[in-house]
Amino acid sequence: MNTKDTIIAPATAPGEGGIAIVRISGSLALSALKRHFHPTSGVVDLNSHRLYHGRFYADGGQPVDEVMAVYMAAPHSYTCDDVVEIHSHGSQQVVKTILNIYQNEGIRLAMPGEFTYRAFLNGRLDLSQAEAVARLISSHSDNSRKLALAQVDGGLSREISSFAAEVKHTLVYVEAWIDFPEEDLPTEDIAQLATAMRTVCQRIEALTQGYDSGRILTEGASILLVGQPNVGKSSLLNCLLGEDRAIVTNVPGTTRDLLEEGLSIDGIPVRLIDTAGLRESQDSIEREGIRRAEQKLSSADLVLFLVDGSREVDDQDMYVHDRCLGLPTILIRTKQDVGLFDQDLSFTSFPVCSVSARTGEGVESLKQMIAEHLGCDSAIGSETVMLTERRHFEALIFAQKALIAFIELLDRGETLDLLAVELRDTLYHLGQISGETTTESLLDDIFSGFCIGK
Repeated sequence: MNTKDTIIAPATAPGEGGIAIVRISGSLALSALKRHFHPTSGVVDLNSHRLYHGRFYADGGQPVDEVMAVYMAAPHSYTCDDVVEIHSHGSQQVVKTILNIYQNEGIRLAMPGEFTYRAFLNGRLDLSQAEAVARLISSHSDNSRKLALAQVDGGLSREISSFAAEVKHTLVYVEAWIDFPEEDLPTEDIAQLATAMRTVCQRIEALTQGYDSGRILTEGASILLVGQPNVGKSSLLNCLLGEDRAIVTNVPGTTRDLLEEGLSIDGIPVRLIDTAGLRESQDSIEREGIRRAEQKLSSADLVLFLVDGSREVDDQDMYVHDRCLGLPTILIRTKQDVGLFDQDLSFTSFPVCSVSARTGEGVESLKQMIAEHLGCDSAIGSETVMLTERRHFEALIFAQKALIAFIELLDRGETLDLLAVELRDTLYHLGQISGETTTESLLDDIFSGFCIGK
């Protein structure tokens, strides 16, 4: 990818709207704008960061649209290069015409994420901030928006930078002792270095422990409804959603495939997955639905195991119960409105909740149990730092392992060269998050997931 040429792309989503924005970035951006934009005021020189009204003309002087245009001089722009934006009416034909005019003049259509990639290369954003831009664009809940914005503002970057600064400081001492081997290592200094690295380890541990919550608040929790046929899974799904999405009948085996729907519970985005009733079946289609349900069990963030509360627990219920062992599970006694049977639940250690999908009784208590079970603090502030990317989590785990190895080597009195290796390894993994030690192929993978105009 050539990062020095001038690029163009629509910055607004496809489709009709009130306004459409075309963005151009690069050294030819301003001259490209001047060739086709005629300000109403008649000014010749466009001031940076000022919006001008005018008309956009094609070659030959044919008017294309009445527009607003803005020039943002480097380095005070999103990419840190010269950037112009043309704000037209939200017609896709107008956007297409403007793009065609400039592409015919040799300005290249931007690759997905290329504007943000250039911002990263020019030092305006580090890699974790660039990734958060994509998260912010695709956020589907208020909490995911807040987490992404905090990361764009540099919350995670400052944490990683702080870790790296402490490790670099320690590495300077170790390398100085390597360069002057005749000097004895002061016991006091060794103790201080060990304490400092233990503190960094503890801070990394605290950050990684919040990863599951960050992932759930950003991507949503997967909640699986399981049970034998006709215990009320589809009815409960409809009740939680507040609308009829699943077919409900008295015929066992009505639900044969996975039905997935999204909602928010206490500010936490969740995906409810209704499944086929787990039982022995001779129907090949139903058996496939059961197989898919059992396959989903191990990957669910939470399992809702439903039993018919109006009768005694039977062997089919126990079959489902045993499939849930070792998984985060809530046992739900359904059909509370019919009257609850005095069930013996001594066989299970799962927390228990009773509900009626017909009347809604107990549903609010169930929602509270779900929120508590997922363990997410939905009170996200602008200063909240929480991991949301698997890549960041894994890099910090590797960095922590290298630091633990350093501390163990130091305690055993191993050679300074070995200590330095572990510290450099720590910095390498921290650099994977900020982008300082990231490979070109990984950068391509990250930015290819962006939309074209960002």
